[in-house]
Amino acid sequence: MLNPVELFVGMRYLRAKRRTRFVSFITLISLLGISLGVAALIVILSVMNGFEGELRDRLLSMSAHGSVTASEGPTERWRSLVDEVQGEPGVKAAAPFVQMEGMIQSGRELVAVIVHGVVPDYERELSGERMNLIEGSLDVLQPGERSIILGRILAYDIGARIGDSVVLLIPKPRGDGTMEPVLERFITRGIFEAGLQDHDGVLALVHAEDVAEILGQDTAVTSVRFSTDNVLEAPAVAQSLQEKLGSDYKTSDWTVENGSYFRAIRLEKMMMSLILSLIIGVAAFNIVASLVMVVTDKTTDIAVLRTLGMSPQGVVKVFFVQGALIGWAGVAIGVALGVLLAVNVPTVVPVLEQLLGFQIMPGDVYYVTRIPSDPEMQDILIIAVSAFVLTSLATLYPARRAALVNPAAALRYE
Repeated sequence: MLNPVELFVGMRYLRAKRRTRFVSFITLISLLGISLGVAALIVILSVMNGFEGELRDRLLSMSAHGSVTASEGPTERWRSLVDEVQGEPGVKAAAPFVQMEGMIQSGRELVAVIVHGVVPDYERELSGERMNLIEGSLDVLQPGERSIILGRILAYDIGARIGDSVVLLIPKPRGDGTMEPVLERFITRGIFEAGLQDHDGVLALVHAEDVAEILGQDTAVTSVRFSTDNVLEAPAVAQSLQEKLGSDYKTSDWTVENGSYFRAIRLEKMMMSLILSLIIGVAAFNIVASLVMVVTDKTTDIAVLRTLGMSPQGVVKVFFVQGALIGWAGVAIGVALGVLLAVNVPTVVPVLEQLLGFQIMPGDVYYVTRIPSDPEMQDILIIAVSAFVLTSLATLYPARRAALVNPAAALRYE
């Protein structure tokens, strides 16, 4: 515990004029370095959190939070399966779904396509609010009418517009295990935009009954997708459904299906944190250097304090107070500045773009044209506590060195 004398002397040394201004300059640089490092960490992690949320929203705009798939292929009891999934606590909506891979042609252009067979009434409840339909609506997908909704980039690549005819080439499985190519003509009735190349460039939506008719099956429903009340609870809901439905079905969720994206973001966050932490580390070394110079400057004062009865532990606490106050002040300023910038990133970035005369994320290159920010209290607390601990540890070596000053030797020539 600190007593009033140690606290008073430590604060007095912090305010006192130094014999050389260089020590004061190093102290100021240390404080600014810690503030800059903490603020930069908070802003960068907030921006990375914002990009992670933006990516999650775009990935889920054309997909669900989780899915249930029959282990033995297409299921004939999908309606009862939908009811079972919807009855699970935490599930908001469920919809039947089938996926096929093939080719699509309009004119002379032939490109790869992933076809999603959906039932509009169910699909509207599942993802209608998140689906960005530029033209048309899910109601155009009526069974038997051979209507199709294309991704924006896919429609552009094949030159298809609303009302144009396109040809789907779908591989149909035979009983002997081989595949038979099937050609079907569809009419383009809508265009959607999810904001991701993986969706806009390869996806097409048709009615599930049209898929069943093409494949010559009573049903072509391969899985049931579901959305949850809270997207972060989807893994737990999928696990609960797996235990409930047994080994005849396999469940999955968005964290598994899109795991590579989020692993990449987590890796980037970790690497950025390590790199920016070096700023705080350098500032902590500056604290060590400035305190070592203070100890040298105050050798006579330390000897007087020891002669008056202060213990070595008391001297350690005096210089701990001085170094800790520098570090803690830097951390406090950095947290305040970082939170202020992180909250106002969407406002600050457009101003900087206007002043500098260029756009950081142009729309012809990136899907995301703004810098998102999502400051999380957990990240802020971890950064603040880590910086507090690091700057406190930086004071121990100079403080111990001060405690080792020999009073008789220091006062011999005074």
